[in-house]
Parts: sequence; C-alpha cells; structure tokens
Amino acid sequence: MELPKTIKTYCKKCKKHTEHKLKAFKARKARTLSKGTRKNVEKHKKGYGGMAKHVKGVKKQNKKPVFTAECAVCKAKHYFVIPKRMKKIDVGGGE
Repeated sequence: MELPKTIKTYCKKCKKHTEHKLKAFKARKARTLSKGTRKNVEKHKKGYGGMAKHVKGVKKQNKKPVFTAECAVCKAKHYFVIPKRMKKIDVGGGE
C-alpha cells in the first residue's frame, strides 16, 4: 500500500487538524533488565534443564503498520496506526 509523506490529521496539542509528517515506527532494543526478558532467560537459556514447553501456533504473516506522525505546527509526535493487516507499506511512494 502506498501512503503520502504528509497527512492531515488531528493534533492533541494544537487541538485542531494539521499537517503531519509520517515516518515508519521502529521499535528500539528491548531492555535487558525488564521482568519479561529476565523471565525468558530464566526459563529458556539458563542451566542444564530440559527445554521449556513451546506452544506451537501459526504465526500471522503480516502486521498492522504503525507510524510516528509529527505535527508540522508544534512538532508534537504521536502514533498513527492503520487498523488493517498488510504485508508491504511504502511512505511517499505515489509522489
């Protein structure tokens, strides 16, 4: 799916609809000391015990695309999610 580089959407800080610049959201590296990471290491990667039980399931092939939208007026950033699953996204492809 092709999306424009800028969209007009609501800005909570300006309290009105303004132009927003879209950029694909990329998650940062996971924290090594968070509880979930510690639990995963304890369960799977430490010691000589047997493997933890893995539940087999079908993985979904595509995700809902998430973007960071930056307001052109006040530079506030917020998430912009398209609530449909798609394999490929192209920002600024139609220009």
